[in-house]
Amino acid sequence: MNIDDIKTIAVIGAGDMGHGIAEVALIAGYKVFLRDINQEFVDKGIGRINASLEKLVSKGKVPAEHFEKIKSELMVPCTDLEEAVKEADLVIEAIPELMDLKKETFKIMDAAAPAHTIFASNTSTMKITEIASATNRPEKILGLHYFNPAVIMKLVEVIKGEKTTEETIQIGYDFVVKNSKVPVKVHKDVPGFIVNRVQAPSGVLLGCILDKKIAEPEAVDAIFRNMGSPMGPFETMDYTGLDISYHGSAYFAEAIHEDFRAGETLTAKFEANELGKKTGKGLFDWSAGRPAIDVSKATDKLDPMDLVAVNANEATKIIAEGACALEDVDTAIMNATGTPFGPMALIKGIEPADLAQRLEGLAEKFGKEIFKPTQMIKDGEYK
Repeated sequence: MNIDDIKTIAVIGAGDMGHGIAEVALIAGYKVFLRDINQEFVDKGIGRINASLEKLVSKGKVPAEHFEKIKSELMVPCTDLEEAVKEADLVIEAIPELMDLKKETFKIMDAAAPAHTIFASNTSTMKITEIASATNRPEKILGLHYFNPAVIMKLVEVIKGEKTTEETIQIGYDFVVKNSKVPVKVHKDVPGFIVNRVQAPSGVLLGCILDKKIAEPEAVDAIFRNMGSPMGPFETMDYTGLDISYHGSAYFAEAIHEDFRAGETLTAKFEANELGKKTGKGLFDWSAGRPAIDVSKATDKLDPMDLVAVNANEATKIIAEGACALEDVDTAIMNATGTPFGPMALIKGIEPADLAQRLEGLAEKFGKEIFKPTQMIKDGEYK
């Protein structure tokens, strides 16, 4: 089996990620079954796809005749899970991040789909190997992790489970290319894969800055806005949802190290249901729209290179495990976030002894073992 055998796609889940993944495949010319648990959710997803495609047509990025073909032939809405997968060559699951729900869904799909069908999960953290264990085809299960919004962000992490064959991984990789995205292979099923794992320590450091009242969110974000970033780290957390950060922290705390557990400030916001943009209030007030950041309030209490250093240090851990190559880290980060440089490029000019000293200082100051420099950092193998 190869990429030319993939003609019909099923996307399971029509929410934020699912409808975007479906739209990307539709633009590439695939027939797509879009399934959710009720008609209201399906209709909402299709409405969002149509609205997005109308904008792309008006900008000349999608031909009007292709949009008509999508509406009349290629897009198939449905609520029945078995119907959604019965003629699919590739299924992409984009349902809530609950392992039991994913495993039950994969079990049903495994029984209903043709023997040749490949299954992918869009999970951002969960182990592909465990999801695959619910099926009789673990060799045909992989991760295809898109980034939000899927229509805009270029990266797709292509993740290998313990039993995933090279053929399956290659088909997944080639499918991403045919969707005009940038694939990066993750050769080992490590927690958080590349992007979310590498960026997790900076979230820990930012949490420490809030908890110790070193600087206010606006003062930190002003640094990054002055550097040309369209959105600072705290506003980004609010934008994506503090519940996402909280649950991600809990997962990493269980899967990797207790140091990743959410700090007092984030936990308090989560418990108060102040989750950011979606609730109108988080670290910032969103009730009147996007918060205004006063760039003149930039703090001198944080060196942005500290965030780069802890992320690059974490990257060396997954490189050492064989999850990816050093150059894959920057390719992934840049294409997932739109930032012009990845952490490995940014640390290249720093001497190993200086970088190790910076990390040791952060580990001691905040009491975080995860900030301690790895052997790869100490030996300068990042250069």
